Amino acid sequence: MKIWVDADACPAVIKETLFRAAERTQTQVTLVANHTMRVPPSRFISMLTVSSGFDVADDEIVKRLESGDLVITADIPLADEVITKGGLALNPRGEMYSHENIKAKLNMRDFMETMRASGVQTGGPSALSQAERQAFANQLDRLLAKRK
Repeated sequence: MKIWVDADACPAVIKETLFRAAERTQTQVTLVANHTMRVPPSRFISMLTVSSGFDVADDEIVKRLESGDLVITADIPLADEVITKGGLALNPRGEMYSHENIKAKLNMRDFMETMRASGVQTGGPSALSQAERQAFANQLDRLLAKRK
């Protein structure tokens, strides 16, 4: 299993958790973004910089993804593509996307986008809580343990 990170919007604390897990479990982690990011020197951690543009990083992740790989993303349409291709998708808040929940999440996302387009102020996501950081770390550990 490889881990792909939709890195443009991934919180720094989640990236740090991924870096530690990569070293501990000797799992390949690749950050994909449209600008260069600092990654620690490691044979297990790499940075893939793609050109700017709408969904360029998402498209690159889907292109390189193999069945069973894990993608870290809060992007629901990307998560849907990952699941369709046989990958696993984990939200930085610790929630797994699945065949059972992704369509409902897509519908809610589209509904909220329609509300925003009509001028309704919906606000952004809340700050990442300590409980969500822990949920992410726990879910990641479970997935990596299953791999072995």
